[in-house]
Amino acid sequence: MRAWILAGIALFLGWSSLVVVDEREIAIVTQFGVFQRTLSQPGPYFVMPLVQDVARMEARIQGSDVAPAEYLTLDKKRLVADPVSRWRIADPLKFFTTVRDESAARARLYEAVNSELRRNLATRNFDDIIGNERDTVMQEVAERVRHKAKEFGIQVVDVRIKRADLPNEVEESVFGRMRAERDRVAKQYRSEGEESAAKIRAEADKERTILLAKAYETAQKIRGEGDAASTTIYAQAYGKDPEFYTFQRSLAAYEDIMGAKSTLVVSTGSELFRYLRRADGGGAKP
Repeated sequence: MRAWILAGIALFLGWSSLVVVDEREIAIVTQFGVFQRTLSQPGPYFVMPLVQDVARMEARIQGSDVAPAEYLTLDKKRLVADPVSRWRIADPLKFFTTVRDESAARARLYEAVNSELRRNLATRNFDDIIGNERDTVMQEVAERVRHKAKEFGIQVVDVRIKRADLPNEVEESVFGRMRAERDRVAKQYRSEGEESAAKIRAEADKERTILLAKAYETAQKIRGEGDAASTTIYAQAYGKDPEFYTFQRSLAAYEDIMGAKSTLVVSTGSELFRYLRRADGGGAKP
């Protein structure tokens, strides 16, 4: 029985003395609270059971995301930003002796980031922060936080702002001003468009009037030339045979005033029927 007890104790002590560190973590060994060594490489290690303690820590890069906070810019505008930091444990002993665990480390980092970000944003205008100076701001903040984090054995990899925006109570008024500005620009464009359209219509009406006047002038000129040519032809025809010309004109008049069912009452001595007075239909001399 005693052998079993001794074997059990030996097994317990052997199991307690074996520590396995994987590639995702680092560990430090303390003896009665006094640092002994750092276990930074993955693999099995042996420690003194019941005398030495092992504190494990995350070796990978960690992130600290915090709730958005409100900051004041140089031009007295409020800005809501949510900074995020990426960090890793660089000095396990210093980390263990100052902050001991990751939750306390995140709290210290948040305080440092918030302080440096508030100080830096207070020296810049709102438009510059949300514009092309954001990277410069975050580089300066990251450098200062990196210097402070060394006191806790932490290496800060990067500090960024996920989003920079206006407070909710200010956002609606800003959007209202933006809408008003866009409406003003739209009205200006519409006014300029209507003015251009009126000029184009006036110019088109002017060109139309000029074209119609020129066309009327050309038409009257052609009509006058046609009438002159017709008069000349009539005069030449009359000069060759006045009697025949008169006869032709009379026939044309008959055709114009007497249709198939026309009834015309005139005197028999009318000049109109000069060529219809003879019973045989021949022409009669006046």
